[in-house]
Amino acid sequence: MRAATLLRRAGVLLGTFTLALTGPSAVPAAAADYERVTGFGSNPGALTMYRHLPDGLSAGAPVVLVLHGCTQDGPGFATGAGWRAHADAHGFALVAAQQESANNASRCFNWFQSGDTARGQGEALSLRQMVAHTVDAVDADPSRVYVAGFSGGGAMAASLLAAYPDVFAGGAILAGVPHGCATGMVQAFGCMNPGSDRTAAQWGDLVRARNRGYGGPWPTVSVWHGTSDTTVVPANATELVEQWTDVHGTDAAADGSASLPGGVTRRTYEAGGGTVVREYRATGMGHAVPVRPSEGCGTAGAYAADVLCAAEHITADWGLGATDPQDPDEPTDPEEPTDPEPVPCFTASNHGHVAAGRATVRYGIAYAVGSGDALGWWNTYTVTSLTEPRPGWYERTGGCG
Repeated sequence: MRAATLLRRAGVLLGTFTLALTGPSAVPAAAADYERVTGFGSNPGALTMYRHLPDGLSAGAPVVLVLHGCTQDGPGFATGAGWRAHADAHGFALVAAQQESANNASRCFNWFQSGDTARGQGEALSLRQMVAHTVDAVDADPSRVYVAGFSGGGAMAASLLAAYPDVFAGGAILAGVPHGCATGMVQAFGCMNPGSDRTAAQWGDLVRARNRGYGGPWPTVSVWHGTSDTTVVPANATELVEQWTDVHGTDAAADGSASLPGGVTRRTYEAGGGTVVREYRATGMGHAVPVRPSEGCGTAGAYAADVLCAAEHITADWGLGATDPQDPDEPTDPEEPTDPEPVPCFTASNHGHVAAGRATVRYGIAYAVGSGDALGWWNTYTVTSLTEPRPGWYERTGGCG
């Protein structure tokens, strides 16, 4: 059953879901700057494909697929989040996929429907066909194909990386949820808020199950989230980091950190001598894509926060920009920890954390103060560990050791 039918039957939930996992309203004028591509494949997901090719695009260029949030359109999101400008600046083919209301009443990618997230099926296959068509059409480099998505598009990006690790070299998940968190609309609400708490191995198994026996390299992943996001709670960023570090065979203890402009903290996770996962947390930001209009990066507004240029950092992470945007004189991303001092760690029941001021409680669920990480039920039986990387800011960890 398609999500549109489920939404219509949901009655009063339709209005709630329309606001959930959303982005700015469609910007039809933006489509004039994009080529609408038809006949790119069998398109079982019935999606619409738009493409922007910079002038003078050379053979062997990278391809970037971007996925919008609910109620958005493909070209409007790609331009508003700064991707079109960066395609021109860095010379990559930009594919802006678009969901249609016939598939989902709120124009959300159906990230919670297994028939649309599995390899070779539904929307996942349509998206894979879009990038394959582009690689062939412009003689792009098939080893440099990437995906970035926001909110519902971020959740779909996570599933696309799981379904096609042999296609995508890297991905960016902005305000999204882990792959496999939901298999239906009702479950999707719980994933968004208060989130789903599973072990790293359980999350990783959901990814590996999509391609049993796959022995090739896994995509690198960056996770972006605002600490004040109440639509898709920040706990999802923690679970995403656990999922993808486990897939890469490492742990969720950061190997390095850096403070970026706009109150953004970047943590890096390494495996095999390289950075495989990056986590970006924007202090005080809600459900939004970070943009920086003063630097020619996107447009601020509803669900787009003037913080820093996420598109610039993501392209640098993928090696598509010249250098790290934080320090243009350095050829590589600085990964050394900025604070060598031991980080305080506290293990207690969730009731104890709340009593000590390290957590708050809402509807019976405890959340860490500062990060907003979901800790589970507020009682004396559920025991969790919190680190305090800076005074008054607590983050969930696997244990104090």
